[in-house]
Amino acid sequence: MSSNSIVIVGGGHSGAQLCASLAELGQACRIHLVCEEPVLPYQRPPLSKAFFKKEGETVQSIRAQAWYDQHGIQVHLGDAVKSIDSDKQVVHLASGETLPYAQLVLATGTRARQLPSLPTNLDNVYTLRTAHDATQLRSALQGVERVTFIGGGFIGLELAATLQSLGKHVTVLESQGRLLSRAVSEELSSHVLDVHQKAGVDIRLNSQIKGFAFESHRVTHIELADETLAVECVLMGIGAEPEDALARQIGLACEQGIVVDSQMKTSNPCIWAIGDCTRFPWIQEMPTLRLESVQNANDQARVAAQSITGHEARYQPVPWFWSEQGGMRLQMVGLMPAKPHSVRRSLPPPAETTGNPSVGFSLFHYQGEQLQCVETVNAPMEHMMARKIMEQGLSPTPAMVADAATPLKNMLN
Repeated sequence: MSSNSIVIVGGGHSGAQLCASLAELGQACRIHLVCEEPVLPYQRPPLSKAFFKKEGETVQSIRAQAWYDQHGIQVHLGDAVKSIDSDKQVVHLASGETLPYAQLVLATGTRARQLPSLPTNLDNVYTLRTAHDATQLRSALQGVERVTFIGGGFIGLELAATLQSLGKHVTVLESQGRLLSRAVSEELSSHVLDVHQKAGVDIRLNSQIKGFAFESHRVTHIELADETLAVECVLMGIGAEPEDALARQIGLACEQGIVVDSQMKTSNPCIWAIGDCTRFPWIQEMPTLRLESVQNANDQARVAAQSITGHEARYQPVPWFWSEQGGMRLQMVGLMPAKPHSVRRSLPPPAETTGNPSVGFSLFHYQGEQLQCVETVNAPMEHMMARKIMEQGLSPTPAMVADAATPLKNMLN
């Protein structure tokens, strides 16, 4: 094996995109893609939506095995990294195989955050991060009528809407005073709450869990401040933590994520990191940032490919996100300021949402005179125009965006 190899650890969106970007640069035959899961990199967003609507639904591979074969990329499936010798530049796999490298890329993603008070390996408690998680949960749900979610984040709310539409009785326990409190504005939180409640989801805000009751490796009850809730199936959705154990083992700089520069280089000159596991340079008010999104994973992979091959590239993102919860499509661009001045732009609901309790609108959030974030509901064209506005560094006045009769495209250069 050539010591000129590029070893990519992680088979998520960022690892798959890095393979594609390096292939475009003529580097495919140097690549070893190491996947802990026994399947090729796949589309993860559908796991909380379409995957549960059909029993026979399978994961959607980002690229087929034939594509990797055609480009000469060697894929190692179901073979986790056991250790890395960064001095000798060798990756040791669980199978016993060793992979020397010239460049190493950590695309290790995240792991589900756990409650310290809740034992692991319980028979009726699940998380949703991988295809295996989704398959296990879908099988378990066949004999379940009631599902309890701990946490009101994006993935939990997406799956809650899906299961409610399938006739399950869904309860969401959120510890904060509003849904999605760390990600969206108060107005959007209120709208999301209203839509889910009208659909029949039982959402309980300010839910402080005091303890659990167990029987035969199962949770039977959740003790809240004012009641004890009987449960059949529990889904944990309290966020994710960066998977940086390998990085820490070899002494890379880590700070709630693997620290990288704007070229995705770590503190070791032969090692890069990309995707949800990274913490990268941001703005003065927030010197570093860690994002969890497909867009972030793909864009960082493209920058890393340029950097690895000696080209100049810097990651300076305008972050954008999306979430589909039942018939409601949420899209966000930019990051929410701490104390925004917000302007609502009302729109008629698109035809495809007829009959849905949600309506179409946009929220433009300013800090001083500068536009910082735009949230849209059931308004994909508004989102696309808002992305173009922010990518160009424009900041239309609140009066301009409040006039729904004025198309956003008129505000572009």
